[in-house]
Amino acid sequence: QVQLVESGGGLVQAGGSLRLSCAASGRTFSSSVMAWFRQRPGREREFAAAVRISSGSTVYADSVKGRFTISRDNANRTVRLQMSGLKPEDTAVYYCAAGRYIGYYKSNYDYWGQGTQVTVSS
Repeated sequence: QVQLVESGGGLVQAGGSLRLSCAASGRTFSSSVMAWFRQRPGREREFAAAVRISSGSTVYADSVKGRFTISRDNANRTVRLQMSGLKPEDTAVYYCAAGRYIGYYKSNYDYWGQGTQVTVSS
């Protein structure tokens, strides 16, 4: 099992920045990919960004590309999501996920955190 705990959410004004963190524990060697998804009010959970643990290569959704940066700290088993240029439509619960195969679909990921709320005011 892998346990994931997110932190760093909060309230920010449009145009501002936030950094989310996800701390992983347990059998983390079974997961080669870490990702962030988000669930906006009234919508399905959607992919935001992912990173391969070994190489650091990244994938982003078009909606966040150029504004969000995902990174991993292997020594501390932490993945971060640096968000800048935030917009009200970025308001969502952000979830950390871990899996073996990088991809845009929830089914690619085996483990999930509880989520952290990000609210962007206009």
